[in-house]
Amino acid sequence: MTLPRIKAAAGPEPADSPSFAAFREVPRTGVIFVTTEAQRRGYSPSSEDWCNLGQGMPESEALPGAPPRISELPIREGDHEYAPVAGLWELREAIAGFYNELFRRGLGKKYSAENVAVSGGGRSALTRVAASLGQVNLGHFLPDYTAYEELLDVFRLFSPIPILLESERGYAFSAADLRREVMGRGLSAILASNPSNPTGKVIGGSDLAGWVAVARELDCALIFDEFYAHYIWRPDLVAQGGIETAARYVEDVDRDPVVILDGLTKNWRYPGWRVTWAVGPRRVIEGVVSAGSFLDGGGSRPLQRKAIDLLAPTAAMAETKAIHQAFGKKRGRLLNGLRDLGFTVDLPPEGTFYVWASTEHLPPSLRDGMAFFRAALDRNVITVPGEFFDVDPGKRRGSRASRFRRHLRFSFGPPLARLELALDRFKELITTAT
Repeated sequence: MTLPRIKAAAGPEPADSPSFAAFREVPRTGVIFVTTEAQRRGYSPSSEDWCNLGQGMPESEALPGAPPRISELPIREGDHEYAPVAGLWELREAIAGFYNELFRRGLGKKYSAENVAVSGGGRSALTRVAASLGQVNLGHFLPDYTAYEELLDVFRLFSPIPILLESERGYAFSAADLRREVMGRGLSAILASNPSNPTGKVIGGSDLAGWVAVARELDCALIFDEFYAHYIWRPDLVAQGGIETAARYVEDVDRDPVVILDGLTKNWRYPGWRVTWAVGPRRVIEGVVSAGSFLDGGGSRPLQRKAIDLLAPTAAMAETKAIHQAFGKKRGRLLNGLRDLGFTVDLPPEGTFYVWASTEHLPPSLRDGMAFFRAALDRNVITVPGEFFDVDPGKRRGSRASRFRRHLRFSFGPPLARLELALDRFKELITTAT
């Protein structure tokens, strides 16, 4: 897959500009690419005439039934100092308590503060974990989160091994499939978003329990990106509380090789706070904290202190219930609207706030994700072409066309009115296309 590489929007460089040969060209992929292209056409986050269905964040204003949004942040004595690289002890305790109270009742060993490392954003949490890996084969799935591509390319100790998921199977991947891949490819770790960004597939219930059991038996680390774990639409998982996490199925928190990444960005709808965490065995967390000491130095002290209130189980569940009510309506509207316009949906999203859809049955000029993306930009709508999720660190697959070149990811993170407007514009675009 060859993705376009774009320069800053400031215009062409002067002929005599320095080459800066010491620096590599870092591609703008996924949301960064599509947002930059939109900005060239006049987009700004405050623009009323744009519909950003490419955004990777949920609407962050008040929702009916949700706890009041935090509007003030007290600054206490010492808050101008660095926070510990591992995070404030009180917040680490609150995070451990959140998992123990909601998902580990009746189980023997509980998480403690020492099983938690707090960091300043989801990519920071991922980067810390990646920097902690040794010289191993790391499995990752296709399609998956766009930012994994650069992450898996920058750290050269481990070897990223792609695992293809099939749309014909609804992107399913069983515990037996996992066992085969781990043993056949010599994998020591697996990285996966669950629910999956972009397909919305959820590994949950007995399937997730089976994954954890295989990892325990074969000593294969499971690194679960659970940043969408509160956006669950699968009925059986909604019935058990609407949150799915591998923490339910860990037997021994210090021996089972399971690392969970999450934070306030999506599941609590505070993306600007950049408060995230990794939860896992103490020995692993010690390495993650050590990596953080040279990678990022830790997060914000006052924000971490205020985040403790949000981790109270009653508050977290009230927020989750409000998310299900508001985002469930938006999910139905966008999913049905795209189908009515001729898009093919391989799998109705079981989680996340995205719809993963194919253009294969649209008019010929729009039967390509990148072509549709550019045509939609002309109507002030942003989407994300599917080829960005064809994670290919180092571009090892060369220039061959992506399997997902006909797909797009559509976000129902924006308010419902924005989705309605976008669907109207898509309809105009498709009905006039040739």
